[in-house]
Amino acid sequence: MPELQVGERQWSVAPGSNLLDALNDAGCGVPYSCRAGSCHACLVRCVDGEPEDGRPEALSAAQREAGWRLACQCRVGMDLRVALFDPQTDGQPARVVAVEWLGEVLRLRLQPLNGLRYQAGQHLLLWNALGVARPYSLASVPGEDPWLEFHIDCRQPGAFCTPARHLVEGAELRLGELRAGGLHYDPDWQERPLWLLAAGTGLAPLWGILREALRQEHRGQIRLLHLARDEGGHYLAEELKERAAQHPQLQVELVTPTGLPMALAALRVQSRQTVALVCGAPGSVEEFSRRLFLAGVPRNQVYSDLFVGHV
Repeated sequence: MPELQVGERQWSVAPGSNLLDALNDAGCGVPYSCRAGSCHACLVRCVDGEPEDGRPEALSAAQREAGWRLACQCRVGMDLRVALFDPQTDGQPARVVAVEWLGEVLRLRLQPLNGLRYQAGQHLLLWNALGVARPYSLASVPGEDPWLEFHIDCRQPGAFCTPARHLVEGAELRLGELRAGGLHYDPDWQERPLWLLAAGTGLAPLWGILREALRQEHRGQIRLLHLARDEGGHYLAEELKERAAQHPQLQVELVTPTGLPMALAALRVQSRQTVALVCGAPGSVEEFSRRLFLAGVPRNQVYSDLFVGHV
């Protein structure tokens, strides 16, 4: 049986064991979220030995050369020595500069110790003081906002969001890996219709992308639809309405589940050049994407990110 070693600890595991499960079953406390190789919360560094990697393309060549692997995608087939990601040494410190409650959504603004180059729509791994890591999409715009902004849904208790309720200005978090998801704004889209469909805090990256598009003087029609569980869940309603009043090409629709079928049925493509960005829980993204296809938006012009529930 292969031997797994972390620091001074060494134990036997069954051949083919999932590396994340083997580590956590032994009490190593490796964080994870999606278990699909997307969030990168479960990064570990292989010091000796090589696991069987199911998704080598999920990491850059430089990361793999340095020994980093996604534990959720690896299986143990030989003796393996692993170093866990340490947010105190491998992460970057960031200070909380603003905490604002928008209903049950926490708008969190962070100032990293060192500058961070990013694009609207990317997501970043946040580590709290308890060693819990979760990926959150950036709602800020580079060059416009002097902070990194995140929208955290705190309706349900969770290992990250429950402690986040007690964050105050001056508190410190650690930043992990910056990731490019499926959402972005391309300057070549300036003349094209742009549809933004979000559910819940899936609005966060689209809020950043909307402002980036307006900052770049997007000239095509912009249509933003936000689905919330009730009227109180439209946590950026006033700010969205203000933007729509300032920019005549922007149309904002705030809907709840009862009004969603009618809103989606009203989607009609006027141009085959329409680009659509969708974000939210898997069920909402699937429903949005299906309706966009029926409305005539080509599949290769629909970009999406899924928000997987955290525990």
